[in-house]
Amino acid sequence: MTARPLFQRNSISVFDFRCTAGPADTPFVEQHTDHSVSFVRKGSFGCRSRGRRFELVAGSVLVGHPGDEYMCTHDHVCGDECLSFFLGPELVEAIGDRTDIWQIGAAPPLPELMVLGELAQAAADGRSDIGLDEAGALFASRFVEVVSGQSQKPAATAPRDRRRAVETALWIDAHSPENIDLEQAAAQAGLSPFHFLRLFSSVLGVTPHQYLVRSRLRHAARLLADDEISVTDIAYDVGFADLSNFVRTFHRAAGVSPRRFRAASRGDRKIFQERLALH
Repeated sequence: MTARPLFQRNSISVFDFRCTAGPADTPFVEQHTDHSVSFVRKGSFGCRSRGRRFELVAGSVLVGHPGDEYMCTHDHVCGDECLSFFLGPELVEAIGDRTDIWQIGAAPPLPELMVLGELAQAAADGRSDIGLDEAGALFASRFVEVVSGQSQKPAATAPRDRRRAVETALWIDAHSPENIDLEQAAAQAGLSPFHFLRLFSSVLGVTPHQYLVRSRLRHAARLLADDEISVTDIAYDVGFADLSNFVRTFHRAAGVSPRRFRAASRGDRKIFQERLALH
């Protein structure tokens, strides 16, 4: 079993787990240390917990409750891969901390969870502009809703709360080159991360991380159009961690690469005319 940390904060940590165990390997008892939900991305495994046995396949969810013991088996298939979210107490309290929900052991492949699991995987792979912490919070919240049969109440949009969302958006834009995550933005607003995520999304129509990425893209477009700075320097100056991620994200948003966008801004109208002709 290999465990690769993808994101670690007080409210949520995300790990990529890859197991190569097979039928010939002896299973052993483990213990959950946190509330957790693990989206099975690939493969299959069995799980025994609290006197029950589950078979998990791609799309299933392994559910962890602190202190509960469990044993994973691989009687049928060799190996599995999971995207796992470990939740802090504050987040669990915000989305629902009923013991009966968190002690179900596993959830079958459900469309409501599978689509969010794949969204979270896209965020982990850098193929989405939603934050991995945001995707994990949304996945965990939806899990609680599906299991309990109760939807979260709509986020409050009182004038004070709307002002909080707007003021934090302005702060994110002003600090967009920095490494801002959900916890930092929520602290700026004086709210818990999950409540801030729901409020910000409700008021502005995008998640905080999506707004952060789009602020970076806006600043990048301005620099590409106005300055002679290299594309690599622009990527780092506006806050992207590496050039390939910047190029991929910019192309997804603009439909052209940063270099071709710069050429278009300098008068090469054929570039966007070509784009229009394709649609």
